[in-house]
Order: sequence, then C-alpha cells, then structure tokens
Amino acid sequence: MATNFVTVTDHKSGKSVELEVMEPTQGSPIIDLRALHRELGLYAYDPGFTVTASCWSEITYLDGENGLLQYRGYPIEQLVEHSSFIETCFLLLCGHLPTAAELELFSAEVTRESLLQEEMKRFFEGFRSNAHPMAIMVGVVGALSAFYHDFQDIRDPKNRKLSAKLLIAKMPTIAAWSYRYANGLPFEYPRSDYSYVENFLHMMFSLPTVDYKPEPLFVRALEVVMIAHADHEQNASTSTVRLAGSSEANPFASIAAGIASLWGPAHGGANEAVIRMLMEMRDTGKPMQHYVDRAKDKKDRFRLMGFGHRIYKNYDPRAKILRDLCYQVVEKCEMGGENRKLLELALELETLALKDDYFKQRKLYPNVDFYSGIILLTIGIPLNMFTVIFAMARTVGWISQWNEMMGDANSKIGRPRQLYVGAKHRDYQPVWQREPADE
Repeated sequence: MATNFVTVTDHKSGKSVELEVMEPTQGSPIIDLRALHRELGLYAYDPGFTVTASCWSEITYLDGENGLLQYRGYPIEQLVEHSSFIETCFLLLCGHLPTAAELELFSAEVTRESLLQEEMKRFFEGFRSNAHPMAIMVGVVGALSAFYHDFQDIRDPKNRKLSAKLLIAKMPTIAAWSYRYANGLPFEYPRSDYSYVENFLHMMFSLPTVDYKPEPLFVRALEVVMIAHADHEQNASTSTVRLAGSSEANPFASIAAGIASLWGPAHGGANEAVIRMLMEMRDTGKPMQHYVDRAKDKKDRFRLMGFGHRIYKNYDPRAKILRDLCYQVVEKCEMGGENRKLLELALELETLALKDDYFKQRKLYPNVDFYSGIILLTIGIPLNMFTVIFAMARTVGWISQWNEMMGDANSKIGRPRQLYVGAKHRDYQPVWQREPADE
C-alpha cells in the first residue's frame, strides 16, 4: 500500500485526484500520473521527458547532484579499477557479478559468436569507399536480422539472452570492419586467444605484413573507456532502443535505431567535437581565457564542448576517471607526445572554467567527453571512429535495457502525447476558392 499521495485539483471542473507517490530504492520519489487522464481528462506536458520516468529499471542508477554512477548497485569507480569490460557486460545483462566459471563460459560464448558470416562482407562492399563508419554500422547491425531468424522470438527469455550475447560478440567485428572498409584495408578476423578489447584492437590495426600485438596499456585504457560508456540510464539512444523495442521490433532493428540516435553530435559525437575544439585552440595559439570569455558571451555562438550535462550538476564521475587515465596514456605512450599539448590545453581550460563564477553558478563541469577523445586519439583511433567505439561499448547497456523491458509483463508500446497548438477545425475548399496564405 502506498503511504504518500499528491493531490491534483482541476479548478475549472472542481474535480481532484490523488496520485500515488512511488518510492525508488535510490533517487527522488516518482508521481504515478496514470490516473491523471482517467480521472480528470488531463495529460502532462514535459518537453524532452526531463522530469518524467518512462519506465522502471534495475540496471543503472545515477545521481546528478552528487556525481554518482552505479551499474546494478556497483560504483563505476570500483568497476573500472577491478573489472573487465566483458565482466561488466555480464553484470549489466544478468544482474550480478559472475563466478569464475560463469565468466569463463560467458567470455567463451562471446568469442565464439564474434565471427560474421562471409555473406555479410557484401554489405560492407555496398557502401561508398568514403562512407562514415557509423553509417556502415547502422546498416550492418540492422541487417543481422536477416541472418538470425531463430533468435527473434522476443517472448522467449532464452532467445533474448542469446540475441544479447550475439550482439555483444559481433559489435567489435562490425566496428573494426567498418573502419577497415572505409580505409581500403582487408578484413581481419577475431582470434580465440585474445580478450574482447584485444580482439577489437587486433582487428582494427593488424595488417597482412604486420601482426599487430595489442599494447597492454592501450588495452587497459580502452577497457576503462568502454566500461565508463557501457550504460547511462534513460538517455536519448537508450530511450530510442526502448521505444523501438516497445513495438516488438526485433533486437537487431532496435539496436540499429539506438546507433542512429547516438550518431547525433549532441549525444555520441561530443568527444569528437571536444578534440576539434582543442585542435583549433592549439592551432590559433590564443590564450585559454579568450575562449572562456567567448563561451560566456551570449552574442557569440561558441560553446565549450565537453562541459555541462543534462543530468550531472556536479563533476561527472566518469570524467574524473578518464582524466587520470589520460595522464597515464599520454605520458607513457610513444604517440602521447603528439597529444600532450591537447591534454595541457584541456587541463588549463578546466582550471579556468572551474574558477569562473559563470560556470560555477551554472554547475558546468567537465563531462565524460572532455577527456575520452584524447585517450582514443593517443591509442590511434581516428576521429570518425570515436562514436563507433561509443556504440560498441553502449550495446551491452542497450540490449540489457531492451531485455529488461521485454521481460516486463506490463510493458506497453510507447506512445507519447502532445500539446496540440495548430489550427482548429477547417473545411476543405476547392483550389479556385482559396485565398493566398499570409506570409
């Protein structure tokens, strides 16, 4: 029984309704609005769904005010320090940390499914040679549904888990092959003796003339970046996956929809924008204060990329992790020298911004995108692959959220309402009777 209610009164009709206040295990209480229309004939207006819970979930919790992020209750700081990406995948998908035997079996199953059918090479070859890797990824992931009919019984929990493992397994191969095709390189196959992240780097950088051996520091750096990006509650791309899946679309189509949503520069493309900004700052040689002042000028369209977040009103915990990692990668890698200047500019920019009242009052702190790009660039990942890496990491979050929704007996097809402000009833007129519309 609910112990707390909120009373809403429609003063026009004089009617009132009591709405149950639902208590989460963590976070703010949620008002159950479902009786609002049933009892009063009213809907809620919430552009961007910024204060509306669209679902329940046991997967990820974040507290933007205090800068907390947890996967299944485990703090992100502990996971990046102690866990591997494949173990984090098991945690998000299954709800608990695996035993040694469970982890070994899960890892073996993912490795076994990492190959793509040879026929799928033709999908890559159908794209222009200068196609963006994200465009290739959207198409190829969607096309998986043509090859795995047996996994599309979405009402079978076993089938859902199998399709989840299959997607997690094949994303590194699809991601790497997208890069290889766009750069005119032959496709490289995954190896059974490599870990998940090692395999991706191997497929990215190996050549017929050079057997690339993944650098342990690169592997660890990419592992941390991917764990930090594995899930992030009900963001735009995750909500897209849930909305597409609510129509009972197959998991491959739903994940392809999420990839398309992630591609937007306001979402997954932000770390690329940070790098381009830092490169411009480096090339112009202007003082950092010049750019801080520009960001504060309402008449100037310039914005500091990588600062601020829709949810976090404190320092993004992922940004702290990646800032420390960025130091290590840049200082210890031979390629780090090229990017040391970018890191120095980023640190100087952060220091200036966090001392400025403009940024402090608006709670604009560095977010996950501010340092992740420098890490990827130092590893050797080109700019147009940044969002692909994000999609590869986020796939486990997407498919875990999809699986959770499909297991909910009360789940319904998504159908947001709208506030209609268009014309009222109008009668059709023959074309010869119409007056020119006012411009």
